[in-house]
Amino acid sequence: MRFPSPRNLGSSMTTMIRPSTLVLFFIFVVAWTRVSAADWPGWRGPTGQGICEEKDLPLAWNAKTSENILWKVKLPGQDGMHDQDRNQSSPIVIHGRVIVTVSYWPGKVNPAEFPEHHVACYQAGDGKPLWDTLLPPGPWKLTDLRGGYTAPTPASDGERVYVLFGSSVLAALDLDGKIVWRKEITPYQFDVAIGTSPVLFEDMLILQCDQVSHKSFLVAFDRKTGAQRWLQKRPEAGFSHSTPTLVTIQGKSQLLLAGSDALQGVDPANGNVLWSCPAKGDTVSPVLADGIIYCDSGRGGPALAVEVGKSTPKWKIPNVPEGFSSPVIADGYIYRLHNPGILKCWKLSDGKEMFSERLAGVSTASSPFTTPDGRVYLASSGKSYVIKAGPKLEVLAVNDLNDGSEASPAVTGSRIFLKGRQYLCCVGKK
Repeated sequence: MRFPSPRNLGSSMTTMIRPSTLVLFFIFVVAWTRVSAADWPGWRGPTGQGICEEKDLPLAWNAKTSENILWKVKLPGQDGMHDQDRNQSSPIVIHGRVIVTVSYWPGKVNPAEFPEHHVACYQAGDGKPLWDTLLPPGPWKLTDLRGGYTAPTPASDGERVYVLFGSSVLAALDLDGKIVWRKEITPYQFDVAIGTSPVLFEDMLILQCDQVSHKSFLVAFDRKTGAQRWLQKRPEAGFSHSTPTLVTIQGKSQLLLAGSDALQGVDPANGNVLWSCPAKGDTVSPVLADGIIYCDSGRGGPALAVEVGKSTPKWKIPNVPEGFSSPVIADGYIYRLHNPGILKCWKLSDGKEMFSERLAGVSTASSPFTTPDGRVYLASSGKSYVIKAGPKLEVLAVNDLNDGSEASPAVTGSRIFLKGRQYLCCVGKK
C-alpha cells in the first residue's frame, strides 16, 4: 500500500527560471537533501552514541492525561487483524519525516511464512501518514522467532532510506517510498536473527555481518546502486549483533567494532583492521569519549575500557549482567542499563562505580540519550526515566506511555519520537 506523496514541481517550472537562478536553485536542493543537524538519521542518532544536541526537551509526558503528547498514530498492521513481529527497530527522522520499519503476519503468526516487511513514513509535525512501502522479503526464513525479522534500525543520507530486515534483505528507498535497489545478503548464518544496523560512510553503506561457523564478514555497498564496494572476511569472529560506531580520531574516520573476540578499530574506506584488543561483544555498540572506548557484551560478562589504539584494557569490570541496550557517556560518566532494571554509573577514567540503582519498569533494551543541559533520558514507549547527569542518581521525572517495546528513541526539533508495540508517538512541550 502506498500513500500519496507531494508532487515534484521542479521540472514544470524550468522554462520560467533564468540559468543563474537555476544554479542557485540546484545548490539549494543539493544542500537540502543532505543530512542536517536537525536530523536523527540512523541508529542512536548522528553520532551513533545517543548524543543529542537538543536542549530543554520535555521532562514529563503521560499517556492517560495526554500531557506533552503532540500526536500518536497507529503503526502498520495495527488493526487487530494481524500478529506482529518483535519490531525492535528504532525510528529515524530525516527532513521532517519519521521513518519506521515494521513486520507482521497477515492473520496469525505462521512461522512457515514470511511476515510482510513494511517501511512507513510520517510527517514529523503532525504524524500524518505519507507512505507505506511493502518490501519483498529475503531468502532467510527464521525457525526461531526470538530475535524476529525487524531488529535493524534504518539509516538515511538525506536522499535515500536504507533498510535491513532479518530475512537477510537490504534495500534503498527514495524519500517518496520508491524502492531504488534491493539486495539479498549471503551467506546468512546469523545467530537466531540479524541485529546489526547499517552505517553510512561517505558514499558507502557498511554492514557488520558477524555469524556462526566462522562465516563472518564486513561489507560495504555503493549507496546509489547497491553494488559491493569491498568485503573483508572475519573468520576469527563468531556471531555478534552489534552495530559499529563511526567516530573521528585524530582527524580520521574509524569504525569501532565489537566482535565476539575483540574490540577493533577499522578503516571504513576498506575494512582493514587498524588495531585490536581482546574483548567480548554481542549486542552492544561501543561508545567513545576523552580517548576512551567502553564496551561490554550485552548478554552478560566482563566489560572493559580501552584507550584508542591500545591492545590492552585501561580497566575492566568482571561482570555486567544481560541488558541489550547500549550505554551512553555524559560528563565523564558511563551509564549502563541491565537486568533486572538496574542503572549503573561508572567513572569513565578509571571504572569506579558511582551508583547501582533499581529503576522499576525501565526498559533494558531501549538505549538512552544525553542532552547538552545535563540530562540522561532513559526513554522508551513504556516507562521512561529522566535523570540528571552526575555521579549520584537524581531522578528528574518518571513517565509512562503504556506501549512498551524494545525500540530506542529518536530526537529532533525539540521532540522525542517513540515507537511502541502499537503506536508511533511524538512527545514535545505543548
